[in-house]
Amino acid sequence: MILAILQARMSSSRLPGKVAMDANGQPMLAYEISRILQSQKIDQLVIATSTNPEDDMIEEIAKQCHIECFRGSLNNVLDRYYQCAKKYNATHIVRLTGDCPIIDANIIDAVIHLHLQSQADYTSNGVKRTFPDGMDTEIMTFATLQNAFLNAKTQEELEHVTYYIYTHPENFRIKHYCNDIDYSHIRWTLDYPKDYLLLKDIIQSQPNNTFSWKDLL
Repeated sequence: MILAILQARMSSSRLPGKVAMDANGQPMLAYEISRILQSQKIDQLVIATSTNPEDDMIEEIAKQCHIECFRGSLNNVLDRYYQCAKKYNATHIVRLTGDCPIIDANIIDAVIHLHLQSQADYTSNGVKRTFPDGMDTEIMTFATLQNAFLNAKTQEELEHVTYYIYTHPENFRIKHYCNDIDYSHIRWTLDYPKDYLLLKDIIQSQPNNTFSWKDLL
């Protein structure tokens, strides 16, 4: 079972509450969910947030979007992912983050396809960057996630779910999904107020939510 886990929280240090900011009459997080659900290869999408009361809003957005919400550790995001993956009996876990509201489901599916076809342990388009920032997609087997959960020790390894995996390439079969042209200088992610203004303009300029990343280029 391919489980997509979308991590989100209200307590962003650079732009607090960014996932709840308006995107054409709905929260940015809800807009991102609508984009992810266009994937043809994901079996289930779950939001993973923290148990902190301020993240009750994340759970409410999940309910409004008719998807499930898992709540776990705020800072040990690796533990949050592992416990969520165990609960839903995932064989493969797609990691997505709440700061990529215009992520393209075609990229998600392409990363999943490469991962399954190559029988990799971990596949990403973000370690070797060639896509615009904001298209980040990672997928790993449950065994790989479990390996990281059991062996990761540092704060960086616990906070950044896949850091242990891609910094120990000798232990895993790793694949990189790359574009022919390097567009990594383009920024379509939500971290700062200027990012919000750009993304809001992009979303308002599109007649629907099915546009591709290539349409925006």
